[in-house]
Parts: sequence; structure tokens; C-alpha cells
Amino acid sequence: MLQVPFHAQAQKKTARTTKQPVKSKAQLEREKAANLRRIKEANRILQQTAQKKQASLGQLNVIKEKITVQKGVINNISTEITFLDKDLQTTEEKVMETQTDLERLKREYSRMIYAASKTANSYNKLMFLFASESFNQMMRRMRYLRQYTEARKKQAAAIEQTQQNLNQQLTTLTTQKQQKKSLLNVQLSENKNLLGMHDQQDQVIQQLSLQEQSLKQELEQRQQAVRQLDNLIANLVREEIARAARAAERAAAAKAAREAAAAAREGKSAPAPVAKKTATSSNRVTLTPEGEVISSNFAGNKGRFAWPVERGFISQRFGRQAHPVLKNVVVENRGIDIQTGSNERVRAIFSGIVRAVQTIPGMGNIVMVQHGEYFTVYAKLRTVNVTEGQEINIKDTIGTVSTDADGTSELQFQIWKNQSNLNPEGWLLRK
Repeated sequence: MLQVPFHAQAQKKTARTTKQPVKSKAQLEREKAANLRRIKEANRILQQTAQKKQASLGQLNVIKEKITVQKGVINNISTEITFLDKDLQTTEEKVMETQTDLERLKREYSRMIYAASKTANSYNKLMFLFASESFNQMMRRMRYLRQYTEARKKQAAAIEQTQQNLNQQLTTLTTQKQQKKSLLNVQLSENKNLLGMHDQQDQVIQQLSLQEQSLKQELEQRQQAVRQLDNLIANLVREEIARAARAAERAAAAKAAREAAAAAREGKSAPAPVAKKTATSSNRVTLTPEGEVISSNFAGNKGRFAWPVERGFISQRFGRQAHPVLKNVVVENRGIDIQTGSNERVRAIFSGIVRAVQTIPGMGNIVMVQHGEYFTVYAKLRTVNVTEGQEINIKDTIGTVSTDADGTSELQFQIWKNQSNLNPEGWLLRK
């Protein structure tokens, strides 16, 4: 009989104490497909930036993105191997149980054959029957002989079926071991790829370190452009707050006048005027009923907004971030930078009104869209497809992303609530 090596008792104990993976196999398949798409996008973007002979921050950003995705690929494979190990353990336990059942069935069958051999010929069977003390006893002995024959046949069939089950389980076990071996080889290959990416990253950082002076100059120009953008956005938000407040005051005054006129016609005293905040004293947009609905809908979609570009990755995150090359240098980011392909279409993440279309050196064209008391800002645009005051819908084209001298195509995206700056990453769908 074919024997399979086991350490099943230890495996059973391990199975009781090992925590089950949180992710399902279906989730792993979705993550694998998403990682493949991200790697494909990163390679396409890297090919664009690599056309320039000189190393750039854009190249470094793409390599970092590939490293992040590659780590996800390796973790995905590790989880697959964990699942497969559990399947292997289950199959081995089943094989062991089936082997035990097969041994037991064969021993029982051997005993039955031995017992049957004593009454193997017709003479012994007849003697067994004729030795009955009564007719009823003879009938019982006849039923016993028939049942015993049927039992032997069933036992033989059970042995055959158990042997077939064992063969199937052994085939499954062999397949699972081959799958694990294949996954381990893939994991080894992906680890080598990861090491190659780290080497590539080190080379680009080393090349960029030789350009320290130009990087500092580039950073200063960027910071100057960012300051201009911050001032522009702050002024635009303040102007919108003041404009909305003035409109609300005019609407309130007109309402009060209508109520006073109606009261005069009816001979009643006019209601006392209610004191209103002036436009300059408010720090938030005064919303109309329609604006309240838009703001509520915008807030309710947090975490579910489609990205402003169809393809790309976050090359610089929100807030204070260490410079990727310059030591002891921190960069402040009011939004997120999304690196993408050249001429990539920029889309509105939500319906709203275009409040500003401006241009700032170093930031290219800028579009600001109002959604009630929320504002979205799209900067580093090469072309613009909208005009101030225009009402736009979700996913309408705002413009196209610009590409700098290093071949890096990048969108600066921001979200504001009144005068408060928000982290856009938490508002967009997770890739």
C-alpha cells in the first residue's frame, strides 16, 4: 500500500492555534489583478520619463511606486502560499484518515473471508443448516448466510471506493505540492525583481545627488509657485465667502421688505429686523438650500470619488513630506501630486461651478470648482476646457495634464472646505 509521510498530529495542533487569513481567495485574485494594472501603468509612465537621459524626480517617483506595488505582489504570493499550506494540511489529514479507514476495512474483510472459509463448500453449509433444532432456526441460519454474503460484497465495494478516494486525494496532494513549488519559484523571482528595483532606485538617487544645486533651485521655484497658489486659493475662497454673504444679505433684505409691505397692507406692525453677520465676519460660505444639498452630497461621497485622472499614482502625499533626495529638507504639500501619462485627461470629481481659471508660473493652468462649501483645485494643467461661471458635471473634462522638461506629467489636486485645507487621499477611491 502506498504510504504518505506525515507529521499530522503536530499539524492538527497548529491548525487549532493558527489564525485564519483575513483575506479570501477572491480578494487575493482582485488584488493580483489590481497590482498587475498598477505595474503596467507605472511601466508606461516610466517609459515616458526614461526618454530623457538625465535622471529626474519623476523617474524616482515611478520606481518607488513600482517598489510599493512589487511588495504588494510578494505579499499576495505569500498569502496564497499560506492558503495552499492549509489546503495541503487538510488534504494530508484526509489521506491519513482514508488510509486508516482502508486498513480497517481490509482487516475486517480478512476476518470475514477467514470465517467464510470454514463454510466454503456446500456440504458445510448444508450441515450448518440441518443442524438446526427447529424450522425457524434453519430459516434464521439461511438469512444469516445470505446476509453474510451480502456483507462481504458491501465490504469489498467499500474497500474499492475507499481506495478510489485515496487515489484521488493523493492526486490532489501531488497537484497542491506542485502548485506550492511553482508559487515559491514565482516568489523567488519576484524577490529578485524587487532587489533589482531597489538597485535602480539607488542609482537614480545617486545621480540626483550629483544635481543637488539644481534640485535646490527647482525646489525653491516650486515653493514659490506653491505660495502663489495658496494665496490665490485663499483669496478666491474669501471672495466667494464674501459674495455668498452679500447675496444672502440682499435676499434677507428683500424678504424683509416683502414682509413689511405685506404687514402694511394688512395694518399690522412690521416684524423686527434680524441682525445678520456681515460678509467680512463670516469664515464659511453662506449656502442657499440648493448649496446645502450639494455640500451634503459632496460630504456623503467621501472615500468614493473617482480619481481626477483615469490612470496614475500618488507621487507626493498630503502634508509635510521629506524630500526624496535632499537631506533634512521637508516639503509642504497642500494637496496630492498624481503622476500620470502625457496629455492625460483631467476630470471633475463632482458636479459644481467653475469659480476660477488662472495661470501661475510653475503650476501651469489652474481650475477651481465650487461644490457648495467645498472647493476642488486642479493645477499643473496644460490645456483648460472650462470657463469661469460654467456649471459642470461629474467626470466632465476640465483639461489635460502638463508635462515638464524632465518628461514628468503630474497633476496637483486639492480639496478645501471653506478656508480649511483637507487631505484629498481620504476622499478618493482606494486603488
